[in-house]
Amino acid sequence: MDAAQKTALLFSGLFLMSGMATGVWKYRKIMKSPEHHAPAYVDIAHRASFFYSFACLVIAKLIEYSPFGSDVRFLIVAVPIAFFSLTVTGYVAEGFRDRTDNMFRERNLITTWFMYALIAGEIGGFLFILGGFIYSQFFMGIAL
Repeated sequence: MDAAQKTALLFSGLFLMSGMATGVWKYRKIMKSPEHHAPAYVDIAHRASFFYSFACLVIAKLIEYSPFGSDVRFLIVAVPIAFFSLTVTGYVAEGFRDRTDNMFRERNLITTWFMYALIAGEIGGFLFILGGFIYSQFFMGIAL
């Protein structure tokens, strides 16, 4: 198993643990709230952690079949995982602030340029991962 696969599996586990920990936090907020609701971003951090955990599993499996060298494989895995991590961290920060409003209401660096970078990093990185899998499994060895 190379560094790219190990990194994806490590973060799958870390996001799973984050999902469980934010679930405890969410439960405590629900039980203390008169309306029995957790702040929106506590709920979002909880769900996103679980989603990203499983996304990392998919990445770990797909990167196994990548035709790229180990350094490139690590880079194309690290980019989306870094954005996954920054996103969950942002949701947790908003949850600690008890924000129940839309963080995109305010236009700032995070709601504009970070979002463009996130879109490019997550989708672009995954396109290389998926593209490498498709190439190695369906086109490698075919004379074009």
